[in-house]
Amino acid sequence: MHLCKFQRIDAECLLLLILLLWDWKATSQCSAIASTPEVASSCASSFIPDEKVASIDPQHQYSLAELIDIGERNNPNTRISWERAKQRAKALGIEKSEYYPLLAGTVLFADQRSILPFPEPLAPRGYITIELPLIEPQVQLQYLLLDFGARKANVDAAKAEAFAAGAQFIKANQDVAYSISADYYALLTSQERLQAAKDILKTAQITQDAAEARLANGRGTMPDVLNATAETAQARFDLETADGDEKIARVTLAEAIGVEPSADIFIDAKRDTPLPSALALPIEQLISRAMADRPDLLAQMLEIRRADDEIRAAKSAYWPRILLSGKAAQTSGWPTTDQSQGALGHASEPTWAAALSIEWTIFDGGARKNRKAEAESAERQAVDELRDKRDQATREVWTGYIAFRTALRQEEAAVALLKASDTSYAASLDAYKYGVKNLVDVVTAEKELATARLSSVSARSRLFTEAVRLESVTGSLLRNLAPTTTTQDKDGSR
Repeated sequence: MHLCKFQRIDAECLLLLILLLWDWKATSQCSAIASTPEVASSCASSFIPDEKVASIDPQHQYSLAELIDIGERNNPNTRISWERAKQRAKALGIEKSEYYPLLAGTVLFADQRSILPFPEPLAPRGYITIELPLIEPQVQLQYLLLDFGARKANVDAAKAEAFAAGAQFIKANQDVAYSISADYYALLTSQERLQAAKDILKTAQITQDAAEARLANGRGTMPDVLNATAETAQARFDLETADGDEKIARVTLAEAIGVEPSADIFIDAKRDTPLPSALALPIEQLISRAMADRPDLLAQMLEIRRADDEIRAAKSAYWPRILLSGKAAQTSGWPTTDQSQGALGHASEPTWAAALSIEWTIFDGGARKNRKAEAESAERQAVDELRDKRDQATREVWTGYIAFRTALRQEEAAVALLKASDTSYAASLDAYKYGVKNLVDVVTAEKELATARLSSVSARSRLFTEAVRLESVTGSLLRNLAPTTTTQDKDGSR
């Protein structure tokens, strides 16, 4: 990508983030293809996060897309969510295994000595002892034939839980992407504030030079020079503060992407790229998109489905279970006795057993009743939580909608303010040089110009941040959805 010195907040980085909604590619990262909870769950089940945590190259200038890619693979929150999705997917596999028979092979090695009562005419002691060495390899089978829907209910519940974990995995990636974007633009803001502080210092120095020139010509006063020198010193102080804030913003961004926090991270910013200029959708469609696509709402709806499946499983416990069991073995024994009348024979014969059983719980002290009541309560709770989350999502969309429109108007006002303040300061400085105005007027105009520069920085930063926030609250980040905002080129086209 083209590297350039930072002058203005990078709107193209926002465009890159929006392009992620259309064609996001990342090697060995489930979030790259996690478009739905089902796909996310399947991918998390099949792949393992990279063990190696990425490091930052201090010689490379990173784009926003690159930082998000690194963050998704390295941020602890995405890795934790990935592992949770994997665990839930494996739990689904465990529940599905209940449909299959259980086949186990064992080998028995035994030696048993027992006493048997025996008539005294045949056994003087009234008993005999028998010792039986035994070897018995066997195969055992257990198969649940019928459980009146219990297994299906458990599988459906596990599936809903696995898909919910997949939705939470998508949400974790979206949250990390938003956090990285916010910290990215915070760093850009800090860099532009630093540049503004340098410009403010330059302006203060010009004012000081003008005061010193007037004093040298005999038309100025020493208090004017001292006043201007104080303004220059204040500007230098503010410059050092801005420089420190910029370095802290670098460390914060490094932490957000999940690498070792360090100030040795540099970003690629471009100049003269278009700002977000308008909303692409009305508020009603933004809310509808959030209701349909936000992964946290999808996860909560899946939680309701899981609770309903738990109720079905609890009801099935009132019905019997039919099981098939059996075993086949090769039994080999070498029995011996302490009687001398005759030896016992050696045996090595195949043996088997089969049984069909019906298990029906008649009384369990209210366990089934309480499990069913617990599941019904969990379903009601999940429904109430969904209503609360929908209200929260609606509020967040409204807030993002209003905040973006406010940011648009603020940016327009900030541009006008900066232009007016720059003109005012230039006029005041010229008038001061010709003796028409005093230094107080110049310093006042200088402070207004400094405020306007910082306001312009804040307004541009907020406009980008609010555009990304609107993508986040509508569930559009990292999804195959049209952007919620549009940008306007210099020729007026969108």
